[in-house]
Amino acid sequence: MAMIAGLRRPYLIVFLLIVAVIVLPVVVRMAREVQDPAIEIFYPDGSGEEISLLQMKQMPIVVRRGTYQNQFDNWRDEGLYAGVRLIDLIPCNLDYTSILCSSCDGYAIEIERGRVEDSDYPVILAYAFNEIEVPDWKLGFRITVLPEDGNVSNEEYKVLSVGSYWVKNVDKIVLKDSMHVSAP
Repeated sequence: MAMIAGLRRPYLIVFLLIVAVIVLPVVVRMAREVQDPAIEIFYPDGSGEEISLLQMKQMPIVVRRGTYQNQFDNWRDEGLYAGVRLIDLIPCNLDYTSILCSSCDGYAIEIERGRVEDSDYPVILAYAFNEIEVPDWKLGFRITVLPEDGNVSNEEYKVLSVGSYWVKNVDKIVLKDSMHVSAP
């Protein structure tokens, strides 16, 4: 009986070493893979794609100081923003009437095409604030409106609160047209 137990121990050790050699690289690879922050964009026909931070950084980047006025006429969230224009995320031949920007907390705002394409008040998907990028920037991807001077007031943007357009933690953008009005 002691002889059988003595033979089993080396086989058990060899078996465990083989399992460790096979499993360890897989576990290390999974631990090292860091998910690149991304958002989803859905098109009017229902198709969609994920756009990662790495992909955004390969597009033309807008870096500007910015702040906005809220519904109480207070200026908020002044800082240096970096990101891409929303129109650079939309294929140029795509027909749409508005975009629906939603955040992971459920907040959403629909922005009409005229505002999205307004060169005086470009709508930006910011991925960095004061040189801190997502995911370290805890407000996540953020819709911002960044005119040349950086300040956008309620009066000049002709809304009750420009702050409602500054959506934080954006996780999905849905392009809408008159034929396809439901978001996925």
